[in-house]
Amino acid sequence: MSGTPRLLVFQHLDVEHPGIFREFLAADGIQWDVVELDRGDPIPDLRAYDGLWVMGGPMDVWEEASNPWLVAEKQAIKQAVVELNLGYLGICLGHQLLAAALGGEVAKGTPEIGVLPVEINIDGSASAFLAGLPSRLDCLQWHGAEVTEIPQGATVLATSEKCAVQAMAIGDRAFSAQFHVEVTPDTVPEWGAIATYASALDDALGVGALTAFQANVDVAMAEFNRCAKILYDNWTRSVGFVNHRARLEQV
Repeated sequence: MSGTPRLLVFQHLDVEHPGIFREFLAADGIQWDVVELDRGDPIPDLRAYDGLWVMGGPMDVWEEASNPWLVAEKQAIKQAVVELNLGYLGICLGHQLLAAALGGEVAKGTPEIGVLPVEINIDGSASAFLAGLPSRLDCLQWHGAEVTEIPQGATVLATSEKCAVQAMAIGDRAFSAQFHVEVTPDTVPEWGAIATYASALDDALGVGALTAFQANVDVAMAEFNRCAKILYDNWTRSVGFVNHRARLEQV
């Protein structure tokens, strides 16, 4: 890529944004455009971009009747990864959508909500995406669906006790994670105000669990931020965005 890389971000809820990754993008001078799919924003020509990030959301990948834009979104993800070879990063729903768009399977699973451990496997330890992370890391989890069958050519990079596919790579430019480390101090209260998320939290941890959840996140915040920076640096390096950063440092 030449010049400043262009990044497109698919969001499905205004509070499910790139979180602390926004600070890293700003520091690197990388501009990013947001498509808020749940509000009816049209998907632009992907050929104008070098990378695609797909964030989380309260809907499930199969809920096309109530969220008809999911059809176009999955087509766009397939185009981005298979046809255009764009750098791809999917988080939570974005992880599941990558699997669904490329022929994998996503289904209801055992809910994971809280600050919970993820184990990086042998392939993950060798992956450029997870390089430098501890083999066992605590992550924020808030999901009830999971990837149950990976697409052809995909590699599982991390797992947890209740979810076999916590991170995934397809080739050397498409990566995704079920877990969250992009957390900011506003994440839990903002997500807790969403009815779907609040209900799932009450069902999993009991009514009134939000306060304890926030306390656990506060304790883990510094480590979340450290791991988020590692993941961001790994992704930008893997897809070539780091070349832009190097040029900035030479100025």
